[in-house]
Amino acid sequence: MNNKMKVLVGLSFCLIFLFGFILGVQGKRSDKHLPEGEMYEYLRTFSHVIELVKKNYVEEVNDRQIVYSAIKGILESLDPYSAFLDSEMYKEMQTETKGEFGGIGIELTIKDGFPTVITPIEDTPASKAGLKPGDHIIKIDGKPTKNMGLLEVVRMIRGEKGKAVTLTIMREGFTVPQDVTIVRDIIKVKSVKFKVLEDGYGYVKITQFQERTFEDLKKAFAELKKNVNQLKGVVLDLRNNPGGLLDQAVAVADGFITQGLIVSIEGKNRENKMRFFAEKEDVYFGPLVVLVNEGSASASEIVAGALQDHKRAIIVGTKTFGKGSVQTIFPLGDGSAVKLTTAKYFTPKGRSIQTEGITPDITIGESFHKAKVQDRQKQKDQGEKREIRRNGDSDSKTDGEDLQLYVALQILKSWDSLRGK
Repeated sequence: MNNKMKVLVGLSFCLIFLFGFILGVQGKRSDKHLPEGEMYEYLRTFSHVIELVKKNYVEEVNDRQIVYSAIKGILESLDPYSAFLDSEMYKEMQTETKGEFGGIGIELTIKDGFPTVITPIEDTPASKAGLKPGDHIIKIDGKPTKNMGLLEVVRMIRGEKGKAVTLTIMREGFTVPQDVTIVRDIIKVKSVKFKVLEDGYGYVKITQFQERTFEDLKKAFAELKKNVNQLKGVVLDLRNNPGGLLDQAVAVADGFITQGLIVSIEGKNRENKMRFFAEKEDVYFGPLVVLVNEGSASASEIVAGALQDHKRAIIVGTKTFGKGSVQTIFPLGDGSAVKLTTAKYFTPKGRSIQTEGITPDITIGESFHKAKVQDRQKQKDQGEKREIRRNGDSDSKTDGEDLQLYVALQILKSWDSLRGK
């Protein structure tokens, strides 16, 4: 194939995509906001740029590279969550929802031009290294990340198990950036964990919403009920839960709500306007406290918002991340896919989650938690020992080492007296 033919092939792919994209974005409003002549003028400009690149760029650029780069540029300019997934990234994304993937175990977004940690996933190299929600990653292995695309960031952080990656982190309170070296591993995420706090009181943590989260949740409650005489109350921990599958979030919320709206989705097109209602998927209807923090995002915010609006649970912790937009995956013919923001989430009372997040009923900030831990350590150093009698899981830490969990348990114990308030 000669050079002229290659140019024509590349142009045809790009123009077809751009034409379809612009039509999709404009919809029925294209006649009002983008006259047909103006649309084609933009496309002519675009094709002219590609011709210039093919003819004059210092190195050879293949047609696939041009097309993929154009698509990436379009999507990444829209918002931090829209992206182009080549075939490799698309396969990796599908693997993540099944609960096993490679990397260090963090959920990322782009904020202020830098990749920013939404949350480090529990029991992963990232969480063990001390990464926190809100951390800005300003360098990866010494390479600056300012204005870098999210997918490029993901590619650089992911890698072969056992090999290290160095992230340069800037955090609120830091005077200078700090390097954190993390060894990559195969990330296996257990979606649901549970234990008995004290006789009659259970603890269930959802780390991520995956394909079997709701089934695992039902099993967790079945086991809890076997291990206590009577389940008097439950703490549902959604802290540092980055989200996941919408249908699983709806199912989990449905497990605690008898009737009514769980979440509504509002988008431009009719197919992106949906409302999800409780269908009596009974799991547990007793006293419930939900723990959230700034690492709780997306699907976990849907659950917390629904339970809060229905006054089904008391929400404790800190304000959530505020990731309330819907990304739809559109597979493409070559094995790649487009991830596009198509709608936003709203709680049953119509509150937008996007950027707003969920504000707890009882706010307990991180500073209180740190102070409690420091005080506890001081007591240990002075040789003071305090023994808390408890029945159940010996790993429970409700004596102040986790202040938010401690408060949640006290609320459950006082549920009957608080119910009227």
